Amino acid sequence: MYSIYALFFTNKKIIYVGITDNIERIIKEHKSGKTRSTKNKGDFYYKVMEEYDLRKAAREREKYWKSGCGKEKLKIIAGWSNGSSRGS
Repeated sequence: MYSIYALFFTNKKIIYVGITDNIERIIKEHKSGKTRSTKNKGDFYYKVMEEYDLRKAAREREKYWKSGCGKEKLKIIAGWSNGSSRGS
């Protein structure tokens, strides 16, 4: 099973979207600073957006969540939809 997840960095209002086959492991890696793209970004909470059996299907959907439309939906989920936030 492949999970598409979003990390919401509360202090900088940054959203990171990723894909994994082991959500517990990847969250632990993000928290410990082992992931370069999220290292030193501060505290975050996460939400699993969707799950898929096939990696190819998950990757296609991940692209949507990383797009402008997907990020706008994530900002609404986070309560950052006032126009002053930024995503990555």
